[in-house]
Amino acid sequence: MNHLILKSLILAGLCLPAAQAFDLGQELRNAARDLKKPGAASSLGGYSETEEVAIGRQIAGNLLGASPLVPDKKLQKYVNNVGRWVASQSERADLEWHFGVIESNDINAFAAPGGYIFMTRGLYKQLKDESELAGVLAHEIAHVIKKHHLKILQQSRMVDLGGKLLGKQAGGNDNIRNLIGSGAEIVSRSLDKGAEFEADRTGIVLAARAGYNAYGLPGVLQQIGHSSADDSSVALLFKTHPHPDERLAKLDDAMDSRFDGTGGKTLAQRLYKIR
Repeated sequence: MNHLILKSLILAGLCLPAAQAFDLGQELRNAARDLKKPGAASSLGGYSETEEVAIGRQIAGNLLGASPLVPDKKLQKYVNNVGRWVASQSERADLEWHFGVIESNDINAFAAPGGYIFMTRGLYKQLKDESELAGVLAHEIAHVIKKHHLKILQQSRMVDLGGKLLGKQAGGNDNIRNLIGSGAEIVSRSLDKGAEFEADRTGIVLAARAGYNAYGLPGVLQQIGHSSADDSSVALLFKTHPHPDERLAKLDDAMDSRFDGTGGKTLAQRLYKIR
């Protein structure tokens, strides 16, 4: 991760350490040694949490190198506050969650392993209230807590943290960077429909637990679903996700009337107005 990207993350309130240089190769080698200790292996399908965070941090840096954060500190702090509150309702509340809005007119959001979550300026501008923001972030949080993208990495064998790469210790950061690629490819790659539907269902629950109106995410999906398939701003979203109408149908079946009496706030007046 270069210094400009690291500085951007710090200014955005993403809480990466400013005084300590980050050596991904060393962190991964340390994590590999930790895996050999009794009880060190986590439930991440062979990855320790240290490894997961290191992968996510590398991907986040690569993504920000391609699409920088919107230069609005108040916006970034606001999105982090909402995201971290929603994430605190999950079973992975102990992760050091990082959120950011990136410069892109596309309508999309991304999650990377270890709690790194980004949404585009284009998507943020579509939001009508804070419950919709919470719903979108909750969907991406669900991808992390369910380890959906981590499973893609495992299945494609793009990263072998405990095997040949670390055994050779050749090149450290460069090898991991080459194996991960740009990062955008991983986080924008299509998950199977089951994973997207699971993230929708889990996100609804997380948002409701956080005190938001549970229909924030469905509201966003309904609005996006009205977009034309020829609209370039939603082209990637439609390519990598089930159509919003299909997601809404699945959510309707899952939610039924269970959330009708939960109340929950929309907080339209509190939504930060992007510059």
